[in-house]
Amino acid sequence: MPSRRPKLGQHFLADPRFRQRIVDALPLGHSELVVEIGPGRGAMTGLLVERASRVVAIELDSALAETLRREFHDETRLEVIGADILAVDVSRLCRERHVETCFVFGNIPYYITSPILHRLFGFHASIHGMALLMQREVAERVIARPGRREYGYLTILARAFSYPRLLLDVPPGAFSPTPQVSSALVGFEMRSQPGGPLPALLEARGIGVKKLNPGEVDRFLRFVQTCFAQKRKRLLNNLGRTYGREAVEMQLDRLGLAVETRAEELEVEVLADIFAGLKLRAGARD
Repeated sequence: MPSRRPKLGQHFLADPRFRQRIVDALPLGHSELVVEIGPGRGAMTGLLVERASRVVAIELDSALAETLRREFHDETRLEVIGADILAVDVSRLCRERHVETCFVFGNIPYYITSPILHRLFGFHASIHGMALLMQREVAERVIARPGRREYGYLTILARAFSYPRLLLDVPPGAFSPTPQVSSALVGFEMRSQPGGPLPALLEARGIGVKKLNPGEVDRFLRFVQTCFAQKRKRLLNNLGRTYGREAVEMQLDRLGLAVETRAEELEVEVLADIFAGLKLRAGARD
């Protein structure tokens, strides 16, 4: 196929050396069900089929999906589905193939990385691990440490559901067409219980149960969004309007934090502790 820029913003892996390095970095077992997002021209699909028991490739571009079906028509371990990953029910996909969980791999279009992460984390119970190739700048936000400019809501989202880590840097020259940015492969080992440190904190305060319901996790994530609403503002200012300045000051004082503290300075455990404290205080008022 000619090296043109596809209408869906895809950049295909063209360098066979990096294709091999990527598949070697994936923690795949031979009994694995792999869900591949955006297989494109199938650069990684054949390698995934060699490593896994079954591969379900989700491709939005109908022409590419049909090309993959023709190319792999004799491969019984591959199933190509023409669909948008943002509309795919991963839990149902696993149930219909009689497995409890799957591994997700994808070369993610740069402009849609965050929505895809939100979608996939919504099916955390059916996904035990992921490896996603994304823009290096976004990868740095996912794996950032407190105090870094990149640290923010996307960092906390990833840590609430998984243990993210950088697996491999991939240069622009490995793709066709060549993007203007570098890429990185990020691995996600999914947590057995979503919410990061939140469940234990709530349980310790007698205001939660050992297994959080999705609504509780959603409330925590909305709290985190509020914390980072204006990153350069103090945590007190970002949270004060929603929770009351006095309540926020009380939680900061309880944890020995200055009133000038910003969200980007705090570990996810501390943010979860502040959330648990505010929830406990609100429950006491009720």
